[in-house]
Amino acid sequence: QVQLVESGGGLVQAGDSLRLSCAASGRTFSSSTVGWFRQAPGKERDFVAAISWTGGNTIYADSVKGRFTISRDNAKNTAYLQMNSLKLEDTAVYYCATRSRVYGLVPSVRYDYWGQGTQVTVSS
Repeated sequence: QVQLVESGGGLVQAGDSLRLSCAASGRTFSSSTVGWFRQAPGKERDFVAAISWTGGNTIYADSVKGRFTISRDNAKNTAYLQMNSLKLEDTAVYYCATRSRVYGLVPSVRYDYWGQGTQVTVSS
């Protein structure tokens, strides 16, 4: 069983930066793909970014490419999402999730474990 806990959300102004963290328990984190997702009020949950188990490969949604950076520290069982140049439309609850590394970064494969989410609110 894997437990994921997100942190680092908050209220910021447009143009500011935030770094989200995803702390994992369990021995499988270092061999898992990690993804970040977000869900805005009244909308479906959307993919944001994913990182391979080694950290060597990453993918991003077009809406965040060039502004967000996903990373991980397997020694600390933690993944991160650095968010720069935040926009009003980035307001959402952000979730991290993990799945087996065997699927690589294929977007359509479901994730097995999810955190409870952290709220990010961007104001003008």
